[in-house]
Amino acid sequence: MAGSGARRPWWTALVLAVAVVALARCGAAPEPGPGPDGPSDRAATSAPPVPPVPSATASPSATVPAPATPSAPASVYDPADFAAPVRTYAGRAGISARLLMAILYNEAYKPHDPALERAWQRHKPGASFGIANMHRAAFDDTKRGRDFAGRRWEELPDDRDLAIEAAAWHLHDLAARLPADRSGSYGKDELLALGYNAGAGNMLAFARGVPPGSQAASYVGRLRANWAKSGDAVRK
Repeated sequence: MAGSGARRPWWTALVLAVAVVALARCGAAPEPGPGPDGPSDRAATSAPPVPPVPSATASPSATVPAPATPSAPASVYDPADFAAPVRTYAGRAGISARLLMAILYNEAYKPHDPALERAWQRHKPGASFGIANMHRAAFDDTKRGRDFAGRRWEELPDDRDLAIEAAAWHLHDLAARLPADRSGSYGKDELLALGYNAGAGNMLAFARGVPPGSQAASYVGRLRANWAKSGDAVRK
């Protein structure tokens, strides 16, 4: 997924979203918006108030205790657990299962919990959805004429098989646009990963030998770092 420029890390806002989700699951009713004040516990007569949610610049560990029930999605989610659907959908789309798995590893940099993804999307409407981090436009273009044409982008956080299927066909569509004659230094799978991250137009430029920027180069670097374990995962 393409990222943004050098701004405050989005994790600060995500920590806020974690706290909001945690309080909601504990029975609190937080106000809408990216920076609400922490609500009081509804059983205030028998328990002390819940500490206030910190601002985006405060240290989260200083004011908010670790939630008791919400999961820590980044530690729970493992792309290798989805090796079976990766093999299935990669086979149907005619692309490398190892590449598709490596894309999932590349896109596992953020927690993939449906509630957190939706909280972040409310803060940043242009954000991506699902374990393959697809943007709305990419999903809507990819689903046309496919067996998931009736599905909606908003379903991606809840349906990981759908996210994998859509990613597989998106890579298939990118592969169909690659020229047979390429003058760049990247192989086919690396170019497809670059296309997934930076878009088809940039992929074609890289195939002609145009050097990628730092963000795209970093994406390929992570792909290479994830390549061995991706191969192991799809062989199991």
